[in-house]
Amino acid sequence: MSSITAVVLSLVIVLLSYLAGSVAFAVVVSRLMGLQDPRTFGSKNPGATNVLRTGNKKAAALTLFGDAAKGWLAVWMASLLAAHFHLSSIVVGASAVAVFLGHVCPVFLHFKGGKGVATALGVLLALQPWLAVATAATWLIVAYATRYSSLAAIMAAIFAPVYYLFGGDVAWDFDAVICLAITIISAGLIYRHRANIARLMAGKEGRIGGKPDAR
Repeated sequence: MSSITAVVLSLVIVLLSYLAGSVAFAVVVSRLMGLQDPRTFGSKNPGATNVLRTGNKKAAALTLFGDAAKGWLAVWMASLLAAHFHLSSIVVGASAVAVFLGHVCPVFLHFKGGKGVATALGVLLALQPWLAVATAATWLIVAYATRYSSLAAIMAAIFAPVYYLFGGDVAWDFDAVICLAITIISAGLIYRHRANIARLMAGKEGRIGGKPDAR
């Protein structure tokens, strides 16, 4: 394969990853199930947590699954194609970042998307399953201990690149490009939770199972 063909193929893979990420399952599931558009109530965030505010747990679960699945599928396909066509791991890392950015800045929703927690987990699952397990466990532990979903997501985002860095060459083969991609995604997750961080510091953040508010 010529270098030009490799570059074009790489760009196509990254673009398709972004478009896959742009599919907002919160909106799709809500429409299919006849629910209110999640962008019109609560946090106005097209994500599983806001869909749950409708009281429809099935819709929230489907949204969570869909958002995680698109992250996994995009990176899994990128990994397969990169291996088949002997492309650099840069393609896989860029695909991981692209599908995450597609979720938080979807072209189909005027670049106003969700926070990306489920999609990021799907990405980690495709990159390194044990890394995804460790990160999900961190979320569960913090969520159980504090009852703050946002704090759990922030802590999981902080620890994900740390786990990858220190697990390299022990639980998996370390790749600097993948580490950078995970770090970028983690930084994006923390940035997307900046309003939650402000509420946490002010003691105004809602807890899991608490009364829904207008966030």
